[in-house]
Amino acid sequence: MTSAVTVLKLGKCFRRYRTNRPRSIKESIFRGLRGMQPLDTFWALRNIDFEVDRGRILGIIGHNGAGKSTLLRMVGGIGRPDEGCIEVHGRTTGLLDLGAGFHPDLSGRENLYVNGIVAGLTRAEVHERFEAIVEFAELSKAIDSPLRTYSQGMRQRLGFAVATHTDPDVLLIDEMLAVGDQRFNRKCLDRIAQFRDAGCAIILVSHGLVAVRELCDEAIQLRQGEIVDRGPAEDVVLEYEKEGGS
Repeated sequence: MTSAVTVLKLGKCFRRYRTNRPRSIKESIFRGLRGMQPLDTFWALRNIDFEVDRGRILGIIGHNGAGKSTLLRMVGGIGRPDEGCIEVHGRTTGLLDLGAGFHPDLSGRENLYVNGIVAGLTRAEVHERFEAIVEFAELSKAIDSPLRTYSQGMRQRLGFAVATHTDPDVLLIDEMLAVGDQRFNRKCLDRIAQFRDAGCAIILVSHGLVAVRELCDEAIQLRQGEIVDRGPAEDVVLEYEKEGGS
């Protein structure tokens, strides 16, 4: 198998600075000279190693603040490592913030075209896939209405539908199973499985352990920015549950 994603010795460090406001102009000037020195540093990720082959799904689990979303965003090119490296081969689509980038005054149709092109499709490709995207999102009656009239769920469904009609080689998913009711979530799971079967490499961050069990071949557990468990998804989830994860 060919690895679509390789992460080697990855580390990401954040620096904390003073946040209290100056009490005088003199203090402002003084801080301008010295106030940019960090109080401390915080490693959000450290010593992260993994590979994802084509046609495989890796699950990432862990409690809030473990570093899951930070890791996924870095694989997607948002942020640069302070240690190690990330190699990604092929077109990457990220379901990181469904509905981000939509303009409330544009119609669903207009937002669909804009976001499809931003995702790397040509206008002709968006036109060709338009009906399939609208049908998947179940928005045929609302597609020409301004986006400001959409519920949050409708926006997320449109975002998911656009992103999953872009033929990615690598698909990054961050908690996408909050886009609708149980029936629509089932459609999302089936769609992800179709990508896997077509040879797409997928990384799934989720608190939904059922989805990780069902979809993922392997999983890693993060704790305070480090990998504390890895292996077959079922085994990693079971151990996580024993430790009180949910």
